[in-house]
Amino acid sequence: MNNKLAVVILAAGEGTRMKSAYPKVLHSLMGRPLLRWVLSSVYALAPARVCVVVGHRAQEVRQALKGDAVMFIEQKKQSGSGDALIRAAGALKSFSGDILVLCGDTPLISAATLKNLYARHRRQNNAATILSSRMNNPFGYGRICRLESGAVSGIVEEKDADDAQKKINEINSGIYCFTSPLIWSALKKIRPENKKREYYLTDAVEILNAQGARVDAACIPSGDEIMGVNTRLDLARAENVARQATLEKLMLSGVTIINPATVSVSPDAKIGRDTVIYPFTIIEGDTVTGENCAIGPGSFIRNSVIGDSVEVRSSYIYDSTVAAGAKIGPFSHLRPGTKLGEAVKVGNFSEVKKSVVGAGSKVNHLSYVGDSRIGKGVNIGAGTITCNYDGINKNITVIDDNVFVGSNVNLVAPVRVGRGAVLGAGSTITDDVPPAMLAIARARQVNKTRKHK
Repeated sequence: MNNKLAVVILAAGEGTRMKSAYPKVLHSLMGRPLLRWVLSSVYALAPARVCVVVGHRAQEVRQALKGDAVMFIEQKKQSGSGDALIRAAGALKSFSGDILVLCGDTPLISAATLKNLYARHRRQNNAATILSSRMNNPFGYGRICRLESGAVSGIVEEKDADDAQKKINEINSGIYCFTSPLIWSALKKIRPENKKREYYLTDAVEILNAQGARVDAACIPSGDEIMGVNTRLDLARAENVARQATLEKLMLSGVTIINPATVSVSPDAKIGRDTVIYPFTIIEGDTVTGENCAIGPGSFIRNSVIGDSVEVRSSYIYDSTVAAGAKIGPFSHLRPGTKLGEAVKVGNFSEVKKSVVGAGSKVNHLSYVGDSRIGKGVNIGAGTITCNYDGINKNITVIDDNVFVGSNVNLVAPVRVGRGAVLGAGSTITDDVPPAMLAIARARQVNKTRKHK
């Protein structure tokens, strides 16, 4: 832990340009809230304290970070970034180290860049160090104003900039490193004397300069990292950058991705080498995929574990575990709680929910298996349904090893089928079937002569 560093993340804004009922910082980028991206980079610095300033729909933000070791500070009225940091002063008044300030809507900032910013701040003994970058189109960003010597004189916001200042292409990222208690004394002097009538954190830079304190700006070459998300367009642009970086990393590690422009893989996912990901496939969350798999085209996998040499063809898998050598699809659906053993086959248009399917078993096409325990070497015929819901409770179906279930069989749970039994096609099984027995439960066929007109 770095006892000389505290972090404050500004996450109180409404984000009106998102045109959304949700807090801006909770909008998802590649399956992870924007604020979670920022925290992931911050945690790499091992700060002594992490404070999150909340305001708009504060309870939702708190709930999204439930379990994180962060301190929440409420800004009930959003009166600018300067006011937001002032709210954190009380929680950090006894802290004498450096304060790293970030925005919760800057998801692409890397831990490496934050570490370099902090190291530069310490090395140069600055009162304030600003993270900046140069953009061809700096519209909407605050501009870094420098003296002829190159020293930073201040930051001017877009709405307050004159024509000459608007031509400056070095922009403020909204990420700073301050030395306390200097920043706290400077914040007391800022005034809402601007077009928005807000307390600008950027004004603290001019105040520190006026006090003779050293202010510096660390300019990074790429503006992608400091891309702020203010609109849905910004969100899409940020996702493209993050997605491309993730896919490049996977490809360099030995994963084949056919047509990367159509594929999305969570940065939290792990994909084994020699796995091939086909077009229009999405892999989300903490999914782990083994080696030599074939995923897609058109597959969706979330928070699941996929073993080696598995085929997932045009299928959906959520919160499930699939052992090595299994073949899924095309057009199968594995719902949460599913566990498939080695070399299991789940055929086209079949669904498995909260069930265990033993090694070598087959759930053929057009079948539904729910709340079931299926043994090894079982054949589930086409059109088979486990009738698990009686209108009140979900009931269990147990099918032991080496059972053969004919096509179009209904198993009305709770029911158990013993080892090696055979269920005749078209049967509705309502009672337990002993091992090695043939069960037929259907009306006898009657053929009658038709009357012709």
